[in-house]
Amino acid sequence: MASQDWFEKDFYKVLGVSKDVSQADLKKTYRKLARKYHPDSNPGDAAAEAKFKEISEANAVLSDPKSREEYDQMRAMGPGMPRFTSGGGAGGFEDVFGGMFGGGQSGYRTAGFEDLLGGMFGGGGFGHSSGGFRGRGGPTKGRDINASTTLDFMTAIRGDTARLQAAGGKPISVRIPAGVADGQKIRLKGKGEPSPDGGAPGDLNLTVTVRKHPVFERDGLNLRLEVPVTFTEAVFGATIEVPTLGGEPVKLKIAPGTPNGRVLRVKGRGVTTSKGTGDLLAEVVIAVPSHLTADAKESLEAFQKAMPSEDPRAELIKKARAG
Repeated sequence: MASQDWFEKDFYKVLGVSKDVSQADLKKTYRKLARKYHPDSNPGDAAAEAKFKEISEANAVLSDPKSREEYDQMRAMGPGMPRFTSGGGAGGFEDVFGGMFGGGQSGYRTAGFEDLLGGMFGGGGFGHSSGGFRGRGGPTKGRDINASTTLDFMTAIRGDTARLQAAGGKPISVRIPAGVADGQKIRLKGKGEPSPDGGAPGDLNLTVTVRKHPVFERDGLNLRLEVPVTFTEAVFGATIEVPTLGGEPVKLKIAPGTPNGRVLRVKGRGVTTSKGTGDLLAEVVIAVPSHLTADAKESLEAFQKAMPSEDPRAELIKKARAG
């Protein structure tokens, strides 16, 4: 860029700052504008890219005290000055802007967002470039992809290979680890978008939703279920069969006098992950018959009369009053 353009362009106006703006405020203003108009933040937006070039040109001149002083002096003289080039020793914009971006306006190439801001302001806080633009720090990492998938309960417990549709409709095969939980997020390295310039591919951030099972539910690595037992089984004791997830039923012994809500444990029949294996927890639920025959009703009435006249809620009421 020849210095003749300095007469034609008001760099202060381009950045929206006053002529006496401090270097610190200039940096803050440019940083805000660069984030807003950088091509990484506006893919395919030619107007935003043109604006980014314009504010970068203005900042490249004004952020350097020497070139800013020279610019102010030349602007004060007004138009009509001879056209200087970078080879003419005037320190024109080709020297300033070209040194930053690797050439004059005709050789302009967009720096990566992180490299641009990091190089000018000490870096930090912006994460990796979202892809597509090569900076001074080497090849750009590809964009990360956020995706989600829904699995049935059994698939989540056992693990499986899922097929996902990536950006652009490209299918991706990903391995779902055994024991993945509902809402769990999985980061799959290198499964994101490829780098535009030979760098490492991005990652895939996968959120998993697990459908509910009609019988079992997760409790960490354990599996829980409710097991109905009859009143007589709970009173006299019994051996019952309890289903397992994806396997044959197991036999459980109900001790005489088992109360409603007691949890029986079957070791090693829960969820298996790299962290270990859980158990199967069977909660006893005493089934109350909804219909009784005349004989059954008569027998229950006789049983009620034979029972000691104790109030099973007396202790509960006592504790409630004491608390």
